[in-house]
Amino acid sequence: MTLSYNWLCDYLPVKPSPEEISTILTAVGLEVEQMEELESVKGGLKGLVIGKVISCIQHPNADKLKLTKVDIGQEALLSIVCGAPNVAEGQTVVVAAVGTTVHPLLGEPFLIKKAKIRGEESEGMICAEDEIGLGESHDGIIILKDEIPLGTLASEYYKIPISDFIYEIGLTPNRMDAMSHLGAVKDICAYLSNREGQMVISKIPSFDLKIPKDSETDLNHITIKIEDESKCARYAGICIRDIKVAASPDWLQNKLKSIGLRPINNIVDITNFVLHECGQPLHAFDLNAVKGNQINIKTVADKTKFITLDEKERELSEHDLMICNADEPMCIAGVYGGNKSGVTETTSSIFLESAWFENNSIRATSMRHGLRTDAAIRFEKGADISNIMYALQRATQLICELAGGKISSQIQDIYPNPFEAKTIDIHFEKVRELAGKNYSSQQIKSILTSLCFSIIEEDENHIKIKVPFAKPDITMQADVVEEIMRIDGLDNIPFTGKISFALPETTTGYKPDVKNQFAQLMVGKGFQEIFTNSITNSAYYDDQTGIVKMMNSLSAELDCMRPSMLETGLVAIAYNLNRKNTQLKFFEFGKTYHSSENGYLEHEKVCLYFSGNYTTEYWKLKSQKIDIYYIKGIVESLLFAMKPEFNENEDGLDILFQRKRIGRIELVSNKKMKQFDIKNEVWFVELAWDTLRSFYENQKNGFKSLPKYPTVRRDLAMVLDKSVQFQDVQKTVRQAKSKLLQNINLFDVFESEKLGTDKKSYAINLSFYDDEKTLTDIEVEHEMNQIIATLETKIGAVIRGN
Repeated sequence: MTLSYNWLCDYLPVKPSPEEISTILTAVGLEVEQMEELESVKGGLKGLVIGKVISCIQHPNADKLKLTKVDIGQEALLSIVCGAPNVAEGQTVVVAAVGTTVHPLLGEPFLIKKAKIRGEESEGMICAEDEIGLGESHDGIIILKDEIPLGTLASEYYKIPISDFIYEIGLTPNRMDAMSHLGAVKDICAYLSNREGQMVISKIPSFDLKIPKDSETDLNHITIKIEDESKCARYAGICIRDIKVAASPDWLQNKLKSIGLRPINNIVDITNFVLHECGQPLHAFDLNAVKGNQINIKTVADKTKFITLDEKERELSEHDLMICNADEPMCIAGVYGGNKSGVTETTSSIFLESAWFENNSIRATSMRHGLRTDAAIRFEKGADISNIMYALQRATQLICELAGGKISSQIQDIYPNPFEAKTIDIHFEKVRELAGKNYSSQQIKSILTSLCFSIIEEDENHIKIKVPFAKPDITMQADVVEEIMRIDGLDNIPFTGKISFALPETTTGYKPDVKNQFAQLMVGKGFQEIFTNSITNSAYYDDQTGIVKMMNSLSAELDCMRPSMLETGLVAIAYNLNRKNTQLKFFEFGKTYHSSENGYLEHEKVCLYFSGNYTTEYWKLKSQKIDIYYIKGIVESLLFAMKPEFNENEDGLDILFQRKRIGRIELVSNKKMKQFDIKNEVWFVELAWDTLRSFYENQKNGFKSLPKYPTVRRDLAMVLDKSVQFQDVQKTVRQAKSKLLQNINLFDVFESEKLGTDKKSYAINLSFYDDEKTLTDIEVEHEMNQIIATLETKIGAVIRGN
């Protein structure tokens, strides 16, 4: 948001310096990101000097050029080639010497350099008005009075003032109350009041409108009807006749130019001025366009065609709120006007609108049509419904003063269901406790009053306040404490030497933060958490089915919501590999997005990314490369309580829980790696986070005593077909349903020609335990025989002897 120092000072009873205003704005939460001097003439004529033309002769190689010698008060005369038709000997002129940056009225600034023009050396430029931003004339060079001392700075002669200081404010989304000069002034006055110990009251413009009686109006009565009260809660308007549309006076044009707005005409400029003065968007309709003398605020049929002020035809949605006359739409409410109802040079009467439109509706319409207007931005952040009448009356007065208008109707204010202001009980001791500072009761009341909170009840321990409609984010006592601290200054909170906090109230009991626990576990295993953009490039995906495309993409490279987290993770992998960070273990929580016939779907995921080695090389051990076995072990340890199963597929392993697929392990394909110019091997794990979270949130933790009796271990070697995987062996052993079996571990895989080309040998270790007694050999052998029989029957295992 842009604020003008001079504009702010118009409403302040005191005039702090530009630097002090900048400090105050930042202190009260309106962070000044940039403060820039605004000069009345671009460049301020810096470097330009007054000189005299000592001689002027014809250029030998050009008919329209002259060779001049110019004295600028230095020892040597300057040789300057000049093309102005009016240059002559003896003239006092404005000179730009070599090294001076010239700021023309139109175009970019440029540096004066020594040059040769048609074979003759030129050491500067004799300037015309438009060449240095002083005016629009380019008929010839500027000729000044002879008595000016040579070498005088042009900025001193013309007395070019710094006309203003401009602040760029980093406004947070909740501060709709400060989206105007008066809104910022309110905070400045509150700050000064608190610092000075007495009320500093802003100079809010007043007015005295002469509203005619019904019998005195000479125009037909305008009927206003709100059909959708949820999207338009209040609508006010007034008719003004005998206006003369023309250029605005200089003071108004300068106000708008100072904050980067282009003046258009007095009516449009006044509505823009009031918008940036008090934050309320307005709209002026040519009264002749209000057919049937009706204003209807409603939605229209889907795909209705409508031509806006920029002369583009737009297809309306059935959700777009429109301002209509008796026959047709005139304006997209709160967003953009129509080309048939706008104010033109021939307009003589207008209907001036001031309204409150629901912010979500305005934002959706604005984004749908790609119309990011000042009015739409104000409405989507929330408008102050109590400010509507002030803005309408303020603009009406200015139109009467600056455009010769005469009020020709009463003000109509349609407000069917008036909003009720929120009330909050403020306990002084609680304020001190939350703020960490011993505020007096009087200081608390003074700060809140200066911020336009109304005190409706009070006693020695507490007050009850009414919250201004301009502060919809204030909903509870803690929000009010934040307002008090903001105005007093967060730097003024003393440090007591201790840090305390209050546990939040809850009726649901303690629930484990599974995500935080999972993240801590991953960090403990040497992983680093990453956060990648959920908006990505659709070109990454060969299959475009179900991709959620952005309607208003930030760029061609960011045009869809990610259907997979692999690609955004590979961006981070490539970034690190390009910087020689080659040992990578990342994890990320995020969402994937898909569209279908039934609408849009979001899926929560947790993903792991691997590249490089999982151990570093040192004297006792060589580095070990990350492979599928290492990754499978990581996944098993993370999901230990879920007892996951794994099924091999073409790309890697499917991860199963209760026979349902909850994730996958895969080696990223070469084709995908080429998209990101990655040459190192990358592994990717995707897990369904909603399933994991649900399981662990409902998991009941239990406790077991340490084993009282010894565990018995038996080794078993078997010959199997090569196609049989270890997971098949695990499943088969479990199918034996041994009540004493605790664990299965693979410790050897052996292949040999003696076994046959299609055979291999697995050696496994089985652990047995009984928590009631010491196991006997007979009991263990019985369990072993059951397992061996199952292995032989189910997977054709041949048990090897000792």
